[in-house]
Amino acid sequence: MAFFLRRPFAVPTALRQVPKTANTARFIHSSPFKPVQPKPLSPASSSIFAKSKQSFQNAFRRTYMQQTYGQSQSGDLTQKLIYGAAIVGGTILATNFIFNRETREDGGMPQYERSYLNETFMHTGLGIGIIGIAARALHMNGWSYRLMAANPWLVAGLGLVASIGTMYGTLYTSPDNYVVKYGLWTGFNITQAALLSPLMFMHPALLARAGLYTIGLMGSIAFVGATAKQEKYLYLGAPLLAGVTIVALSGFAPLVLPSTATRALMWSEKIWLYGGLAVFGGFTLYDVQKILYHARMAQRGLVRKDVVNESISLELDFINIFIRMVQILGMRSQNRK
Repeated sequence: MAFFLRRPFAVPTALRQVPKTANTARFIHSSPFKPVQPKPLSPASSSIFAKSKQSFQNAFRRTYMQQTYGQSQSGDLTQKLIYGAAIVGGTILATNFIFNRETREDGGMPQYERSYLNETFMHTGLGIGIIGIAARALHMNGWSYRLMAANPWLVAGLGLVASIGTMYGTLYTSPDNYVVKYGLWTGFNITQAALLSPLMFMHPALLARAGLYTIGLMGSIAFVGATAKQEKYLYLGAPLLAGVTIVALSGFAPLVLPSTATRALMWSEKIWLYGGLAVFGGFTLYDVQKILYHARMAQRGLVRKDVVNESISLELDFINIFIRMVQILGMRSQNRK
């Protein structure tokens, strides 16, 4: 605007000097702008008009190139979305075919159980959203750099204390104490965000793919758990607890084992990655059936309805699967290089 007020005739003059051709579309795609022989003008006016004309031409070219880039990006995004949807759909069908041979015998999920499960999923999604937004904000404020530079034992110790403290504070707070319960739940999510903020160093496309794969994996397993026979997979609690103990110990191996123990570190990493995927996939199946079991008990008045507590289990499953997906995809991208 200031440019136009200072030089009111610069833009119209530049427009008048653009050559007029019969086929303008072909001119745009085929050849650059060609200067037209101007009428003799004073040196000052000629300089002003030349600069204005060049600015107009550069602006037009930038706009044209940006539109082409946007179209190509849109095409790539559509292909990726279709590919991701096919993966998610195929995973759901495969897991349903393999693990869900025996479905519910009560004619489908009752309305109360469906509502209870939907509210739990809503709180799970809200918690994951809080973690993502808070992790991004902390990363932009330099928290990730300070966290990476700190003592790993100190980070692990304080992280465990804060996570376990806020988690058990949420679990043991009555649903009637609405403000305190949601405050502790928010504190739990922010604690997870503070520990996960270094993931923001990864490429956004890789994080998006890992998130899509995690949603597909958990969605397919949750579908199996929701449509399977009642209490069919509740027996998995004890074996999964033993498995997660082994996975947790393998995660602490780099802090304990010397760097010369290459083979032991390699196997501990594989256990942490792929064993963790299997264990937390099983926990997703177990947690969904446990949520439905609690819904039936709440309907009978045996326990209090508490979807916040139920959502914490699914959040932990999501976080652990997502971290492993990020690491696996990062290793694959490095191997391709």
